[in-house]
Amino acid sequence: MKSPVQPAKLIHFACLLVLLITCNAFAAAKPEILTLQTHGRDVQIWHWTPAAEAKGIILFSHGAASAPLQYVRIIEPWVDAGYAVYAPLHVDSVEHPRTSEFQGLASWSARLQDMQLLADEFGSGGYIAAGHSYGALTALVKGGATGLLPDGVDNPDDPRVSVVLAFSPPAAIPGFIEKAGYATLSKPALIQTGTKDILSEKMSWETHLDAWHAAPASGDRYALVLDDVDHYFGGAICRSDLPGPMQLEQLQLAVDTSLNMLTAYNSSNNQADSALNKSLGEHPPMQLSRK
Repeated sequence: MKSPVQPAKLIHFACLLVLLITCNAFAAAKPEILTLQTHGRDVQIWHWTPAAEAKGIILFSHGAASAPLQYVRIIEPWVDAGYAVYAPLHVDSVEHPRTSEFQGLASWSARLQDMQLLADEFGSGGYIAAGHSYGALTALVKGGATGLLPDGVDNPDDPRVSVVLAFSPPAAIPGFIEKAGYATLSKPALIQTGTKDILSEKMSWETHLDAWHAAPASGDRYALVLDDVDHYFGGAICRSDLPGPMQLEQLQLAVDTSLNMLTAYNSSNNQADSALNKSLGEHPPMQLSRK
């Protein structure tokens, strides 16, 4: 697939922002940190373990320039609900020691390699693909969406994925991920955005739902829209440097909806009366749609 995208444009639309992020931004319990290797480089992986036997495995991909610990407000409720979570530190993170070596599209190759590594190591029995922003795109591609396939990367579509949780994925980007590419999504998916999720004056918040609109209707694709929510929930995730106020109530709605999605679909127990489907419709400050 030929790409005319310039690295700077890709960085803008995929939210590759130069941020100052600290690992100690939250007073969360420290996860275990593992180190594996792929393609001649180390990959650090943050691993949260539930108290009891895991209900499932979530592989989480952080937003551009961010880091796993910037998402504890999403990850810890998943762990409390019984899911094991593995989250790699991608090379585009400002915390990564080699980030200057992976500019532009090189970070996309590395992200796909990271997620393939985690899938093979921890998700051989099946897993949930999850992510935010650039990471949401990564998760959607693992769930069947067809984006730019870099040299040296095998087809990233993974049949082991049971569910995709995509928080504010990017709009279709010509040459990188087209609407037709989003149309190949093959897994149950929850795609979230907010009415203030605007990263560019040229694009509305609705474009974050491109993947949902493009995906074929199969009864298990959900779009969650939260009133007055921006790309970072006011700095509650991804960018702790923002002044806020944090949109914690709305973030809790997003997390609760993601857990309802997992209850309904991760175990292949598609309950018609699940809490997820009971939430369908407009219930301010949220609207949940299904196709």
